[in-house]
Amino acid sequence: MAASASIRRATLDDVDALVALVESAYRGEASRAGWTTEADLLGGRRTDATDVRACLARPQSQILVAEDGGRLVACAHVCVEDAGGYFGLFAVTPGQQGGGLGSAILAAAERVVRDEWGLAVMRMTVIDVRDELIAYYQRRGYVRTGVHRPFPYGDERFGEPKRADLRFEVLEKRLAAG
Repeated sequence: MAASASIRRATLDDVDALVALVESAYRGEASRAGWTTEADLLGGRRTDATDVRACLARPQSQILVAEDGGRLVACAHVCVEDAGGYFGLFAVTPGQQGGGLGSAILAAAERVVRDEWGLAVMRMTVIDVRDELIAYYQRRGYVRTGVHRPFPYGDERFGEPKRADLRFEVLEKRLAAG
């Protein structure tokens, strides 16, 4: 992680910067500067201000951000769902991917779930054709569960699919006592 970056909870003042960060990591040509791009799989939006505000307002939910020089450079949403933690809205600015910011945010999210909420498991859903991204999570202790969920085709809140074979797979990690 960048030496000057610090992790904190997001506030409503961060909404616009969060939307811009997430969009830059996943959509459009700018996202191709990093390895997390979904530009070949999905067009359209990845999130918007309404979605981010809903995450911030939801009980047992928070968005963590890494800030460097007053600029948001990474984020992740974590919440309680199905008696475990759920991790999503994960983004690192494309020019800083691979430098440890993502791992730091993921570890902070796991600490919230384990230490603040007392939960023993973290889950996430990943588009199952994203082999490199799944491998990233596996290196951090997540396992493929074999549980798949359909991609919400026709719901523009999740983007505009460029392929007909998209679906999500649930990944899971047991969190050791801190």
